[in-house]
Amino acid sequence: MRRSYPLAKRLLHLIEAAGLLALIVLVWPLPTDWASSLGGWCARRIGPWLPVSRVGRDNLRRAYPEKSAAEIEAILAGVWENLGRYLLEYPHLERIWDVDEQGRSRRIEMPDAAEFIRLRESGKPAIIFGAHLANWELLAVAPARHGLEVTVLFRPPNNPIAATILQRIRNAAMGELLSIGVHTAIGATAVLDRGGKLGMLVDQHVRLGPQVMFFGQPVRVSAMLAKLARRYGCPVHGARVERLDGARFRVRLTPPLELPPPLKDPAADAAAIMSLVTATVEGWVREHPEQWLWLHRRWR
Repeated sequence: MRRSYPLAKRLLHLIEAAGLLALIVLVWPLPTDWASSLGGWCARRIGPWLPVSRVGRDNLRRAYPEKSAAEIEAILAGVWENLGRYLLEYPHLERIWDVDEQGRSRRIEMPDAAEFIRLRESGKPAIIFGAHLANWELLAVAPARHGLEVTVLFRPPNNPIAATILQRIRNAAMGELLSIGVHTAIGATAVLDRGGKLGMLVDQHVRLGPQVMFFGQPVRVSAMLAKLARRYGCPVHGARVERLDGARFRVRLTPPLELPPPLKDPAADAAAIMSLVTATVEGWVREHPEQWLWLHRRWR
């Protein structure tokens, strides 16, 4: 059923969508490197002064109590630069994955391409988890470019007009997308039932999820991955994007994680699996803290 919005909210949605569309129209003609650099330059200078940066500073202080204020500010500036680059790279998602006659990309390194190929040829269900690192949208583009069909869970913007605009960009560059909502579990099981691959981001707060440790402090995570992995006995892989410099990236895919033995208590079992998954994400973030999205309230 289509949602009905008050007039004031509909007007706000129109204004927001018009701004988004204007930005896309302005950025689209730019070379990809120019767009990425422009976004990074602007965000690095403006972002640290925005109110949401207080959340980022608090998160970084909790994660890195040993770092000085100057070190925290340096990481935060990098976070904003990465986010600005990500935003203005969005209209260029298809172009970022440019390939030459031999099928090689000058922007994307794929040292684990063999893992993607093995997944593609296995014919069995699998789960791939990722995190909000670098340009995380490439996690959905990479499998599509290697003929690996992955259904990616995504959370659409609250603005339905903006969601439609972004959906068009995603559809052109990615595989199948599954919107997060009340029917997510049904859609996810349908994917795995047919032997498909399911992709999801796992590094945000979920109020009723199991509690695990992240940077030595408790956080809540979604239990969906753990429940599906146990139900289907399917392999679980981690995927991440690293920004090398500018609009150049490295996409990594781990071998299947060695999940802990099943526990009789379903809640404890889900927490054990998600502890392993979250520890994997923490390792990625520690390698490149300036490339992770510290601007949301991870600890609540």
